[in-house]
Amino acid sequence: MTDTAPTPDDDGNALRFFYHRGVAPMLWALMAISLVELGVVHLLVALLWSGTAALALSVVTLAGLGWMVWQLRQMPRRPVLLDADGLWMRVGTIRSIRVPTAAIAGVRTAIDPAIRRDRSVLRLSLLSHPNVVVALNAPLSEGRPISAIAHRLDDPDAFVAAIEALGHGHDR
Repeated sequence: MTDTAPTPDDDGNALRFFYHRGVAPMLWALMAISLVELGVVHLLVALLWSGTAALALSVVTLAGLGWMVWQLRQMPRRPVLLDADGLWMRVGTIRSIRVPTAAIAGVRTAIDPAIRRDRSVLRLSLLSHPNVVVALNAPLSEGRPISAIAHRLDDPDAFVAAIEALGHGHDR
């Protein structure tokens, strides 16, 4: 069994849906760019301004890169979970939201590009383009009203099938 297939969670009730293969590559690319930026900026700041400022800037950048590596390592350990009671939509330890099953209106895989600008859509796909959107019956209040949750899952078809098996519709 591959790690992209839904599998029972530790408690035996939830299905796991992984997303790290779709989300992580863009974050690794961002980290590679950040490393290049670290070297260039460190050199320029050290030469044109102050060695102490360059060192401080490098420490902050390295701390940020360390945090990002830690987040990337958490993604396979914290999959999206679905059971009869609800859906845990997560992306590493960055964000997690629980959606009761009754609050799910449906799921769609046809993604409108306008989703990037819609403030009522919680985008858990980070830098990647989402491939599933879970529509909600009524907005959830998470600091702002959330009417849908977009994510990039490794196996969107299995996720759609599992949502449909719970009795919720699908809109391609």
